[in-house]
Formats: sequence, C-alpha cells, structure tokens
Amino acid sequence: MRLARLSLSALFLALVAGPLLGAAPVSAQAPAQAWPTRPVRFILTLGPGSGTDIGGRLLADGLSKKWGQPVVIENRPGGDGIVAINAFVSAKDDHILLMSPTSAFIAHPWMHDNLPYKESDLAPIARISNTIIGISVPSVMPVKTFADLVALAKSKPGELNWAGVTGALGFNFESWLKVKKIDMKKVPYRNPVEAATDLAENRVQVYESAVAIAQPQIQAGKIKLLAVVNTARAPIYPDIPTIAEAGEPELTIDGLVGLFGPPSMPLAQRQKIAADIREVMDRDPIIKDRLNATAQMPNPGGPEEFAKSLESQRALIAKNAKDLGVPMKK
Repeated sequence: MRLARLSLSALFLALVAGPLLGAAPVSAQAPAQAWPTRPVRFILTLGPGSGTDIGGRLLADGLSKKWGQPVVIENRPGGDGIVAINAFVSAKDDHILLMSPTSAFIAHPWMHDNLPYKESDLAPIARISNTIIGISVPSVMPVKTFADLVALAKSKPGELNWAGVTGALGFNFESWLKVKKIDMKKVPYRNPVEAATDLAENRVQVYESAVAIAQPQIQAGKIKLLAVVNTARAPIYPDIPTIAEAGEPELTIDGLVGLFGPPSMPLAQRQKIAADIREVMDRDPIIKDRLNATAQMPNPGGPEEFAKSLESQRALIAKNAKDLGVPMKK
C-alpha cells in the first residue's frame, strides 16, 4: 500500500512539475517527419548543363533546406533515357527519385524492344517546368515564318535535311511530315549541340530541339527561331509564335519536366513533395528567373495534374505511331 501511495504521489508531481519545467504533454508534441529520413537522390536522364540539370540543382538546394536532408543530383545520360530509368527502377527506394523530361521516354513503347521497366514503375510526383522546344532554321535560309518553311520544303522535295531530338519530339515531327506529305531527310545526331552547329552552317536546314541548345547560335544571329511547339509562348521569346499560331497545331507538344517516384509511394506523400516543390519555387524568385533565362517555363503541378499531362502526351504519341504505321514493341 505504501508503494502504491508513492507511485501516485510521483505521478502527481510529474503532471504538475512537467508544465512548470516547460515539458509539453506527449499529445502536444510535434509528430516526427516521416519523409525524408535520410539523403534524397534525384537521378536525371540528361547530363550536366542541360536545362533539366540546372532546374534540378536549383530545386535541390531549396529542398535540402526545407527537408533538412541533402538532395543529391546524379546524372545518368545515355541510352535514350533508359540508363537513368533503369537505375531508378532497380533501386526500389522512396528516397531515390527520377527527374526527367517526359519526351525522353513516352515514345519508348514504339521504339525499343524488351524495355527493362513498365509504365507503372514511374509514379508521377510533380510537374516542375516546361522546356521550351523550338523549330529553327539557318539565318541564310530565305524564310521568315514557319509557313514559308513549309512552302519551301514542298517546292524542294527531298532537298532539305532535318535534325531532331530522339524520342517523342522526333516521333511527332516525323509523323507530321508524313501526314503533310513533306519529303525531308532526317540526319541523326548523338550530340544535340553538334546539330545546332551544323544548322548554323546550313549543313542541316531544320532543327527541332530545346531552345537552350540553339540559344547561343540564335543570339549570334546564325539561327532563326521560327516557332515554339509549346502550348504557350516563351517569356524569353515573346515575339515568337507557338506552332499552333503558325498554323500547325498537330506539332504542339510541351517539353514537360517532372519528378517520379516508385509505385509504392503513397499518393499523399507524392502530393506533399509536389507541394514542397511549389513552395520552394514560389519562395525563391531566383529559381524562376534562372529557369526562364535557360529557356524553361516554371510550371509546378501536383501528381494528378502531372499524370493527366502525361496521359495526353501518350495519346498524342500513340496517334503519331498509328500515322507512321509503327506497331508497339514487345
């Protein structure tokens, strides 16, 4: 009985003394942050210096401060994006995320046999930005508008060469050429910067690419940007029409860049990461300024918005494949 009285006395003292000593009741203590609990890694499909890399590093700095954990950028270029995607999927780790332009992989089912991943392996987390994609020609070419280019190409079948980024963008452009019955020869390039150099020298006559790749040649006056294929005009080039405004809406495709997680990551967690990304981008104007300066448009969005955009692009590429007579690979 004496022991019971002592226990009750000790409990009473603890309840009284706790608040006086500044100790909060257990129910009032802030819950521990569930994620991240350790460093986070962003695997990128593109190399250092690309628009995606610049955007990723800007975000990583802000997110590191917000999350209290390092956010590390790991560039895994090559293999048409498959190298990076395979590394991400194989990790099976919710602290290892994939950051990529959607154009790097949405055409894969029609381009590659025996893909090492499934569409369901990439769970959309957040839309981050839109890379500005443009169609450019050499400055010496006697055209001022995209309509002029179409007329010239039709008047000289087989005489003009074009270069484009492997993947969805090239797939879309090739489909458009076939539907419009325009005979233009494709010149493949492993290095997109070399294509911009050859365009400036008129060795190729048409180039569809991220505007950032062609920007030095545009600023030097060696290349003319005729249109952007995004749904909206680029703030950095407000006088350049969209491809829809130029009369060819079938070529419209946004250069979406986003973040993906493993399929095991709950929707609520993906929504929280997307909200954190939006907060970091809204809080730091330098991020938006740098993105705009490197021909990217900030376009943060949640997993549902991002998934809807992806579905729209997949439908477009499926139509392109049908127009080209290309079956889905196995």
